[in-house]
Formats: sequence, structure tokens, C-alpha cells
Amino acid sequence: MSAPIDRLLHIMSRLRDPDHGCPWDLEQDFTTIAAHTLEEAFEVVETIEAKELAALPDELGDLLFQIVFYAQMAAEKGLFDFSVVVGSICDKMERRHPHIFADRVIGDAASQTRAWEEHKASERASKQQTGVLDGVSVALPALTRAVKLQKRVARVGFDWPDIEAVFDKLTEEINELRAEMVEQPDAERLQDEMGDILFVCANLARKLDIDPESALRHGNRKFERRFRHIEAELAARGSSPAGSSLNEMEELWQDAKRRETKLP
Repeated sequence: MSAPIDRLLHIMSRLRDPDHGCPWDLEQDFTTIAAHTLEEAFEVVETIEAKELAALPDELGDLLFQIVFYAQMAAEKGLFDFSVVVGSICDKMERRHPHIFADRVIGDAASQTRAWEEHKASERASKQQTGVLDGVSVALPALTRAVKLQKRVARVGFDWPDIEAVFDKLTEEINELRAEMVEQPDAERLQDEMGDILFVCANLARKLDIDPESALRHGNRKFERRFRHIEAELAARGSSPAGSSLNEMEELWQDAKRRETKLP
């Protein structure tokens, strides 16, 4: 019996068969699949954060299928195939872990992190990416990219000395946004100031060693959970949010918060 990955590669080749393949799969290219890859990656993260580990194999399979899809399309163009993808990551992991696969000694996790970054910097230099910010993907979610940009410049000393300085900067940026909120505000200037606030918030999260994307997803889930409580309570009264006052909904919002504090 062939390995499961061989079965998956065979399925992918059947789906892309020019004569008997799936019409939808045959229409796809690298650009059209990219959005699906992001979606599948986020679904993996959501499953982990929701602690639904029984569903994780299915979500990881969806993400793996994306890689197999790219490899199949690349093979059709004579660029590379799945074995090259696997070989590339194997080479990279061995290269970046000389303390495991070579004779270099690294004593702790912090030292390993520094060594990892040194290897990545060396790899970027070999690609003529010599700037501090080179290689930070523009396709990353904005908050994640902000943290990566901040981490890069922090390594060369461009960083706030302590977290209080970040709070001071946040207050400054909020005041600058307020100053732009005139009778006829300029939309571009408001967006610019709002972006500055979010960038500082990402910096604050970095200083607290919190992933801002995860924190915001948690906040979104909390908001959704509490608002659904409002909807359920109003429905039990024969009403709805649209037919209720802000004070009524705020009272139920506070009730939802109290209920959460009583949870184990």
C-alpha cells in the first residue's frame, strides 16, 4: 500500500487531469488559490484557539492540500514538484539547526532564537536582501506584519526603552487623532492617524509578549458571545436588538459580563 501522501498526490493529479479532471480545479492557478490558502491557514489557527483538537487533522489536511495543489501546478509548468518542496524545507531545517544536525553547541532557547535569526539574515543576504526590513512579507495580516517590522528594527536598537514609553506614544497618537476630528475632517489624515494608533497598539502587544492577532480574535469572539446573549435574552422577551433601546442592550451586555465572571 502506498503512503498516504502518495495517495494525496495521486488524487491531486487526477483532479488536474486535462481530459478527465475536475473543471473547477483545472481553472485554478497560483493567484486564485492564494486566497484559499490564507483561509485554510486561519481555520487551522481558529481550531487550535477554540481547543477543538479533534477537528485539527481535518483542518491541517485542508492546509496540506493547498501545498500539494501548488506543487501540482508547478510540476505542470516544469518548475518544481512536491519532492522539491519537501527537500527544500528539510535542507532549511537542517541548516538552521546546526546544534542538532551539526556540531554547533547552543545552550538554551534564547541562544537558539538568536542563531535562528542569524541564519535567516544570512539567507536574506544571499538573496541581496540586506536591508533590516527586507523579506517581511507584505501579504501578512497587518497587525502581524507590524510586529515583525518592529521586531526587526528592535534588533538594531530602534525600540522604545520600556513599556511606559509605548503608553506615552499611544496617548500622543490618540490626541493627534482627536485633533484631526474637526468639523470637516480629512479622510486620508484620519486614516493615517488611525493607522499610527494601531501600529502603537501592535508595539504594546509586542512589549507584553502578546500576539495582537490572537488578542483581537479573542476580543471578537468575546464580543460575539456577549451580543448573542443580548439577542437571546431579547428574543425571550419577544423583542430584538432593532426594537430595543441602547440602555436595554447595555443592561444585557453587563449581564453577559457578569455571567462570564462566574464561569469556572
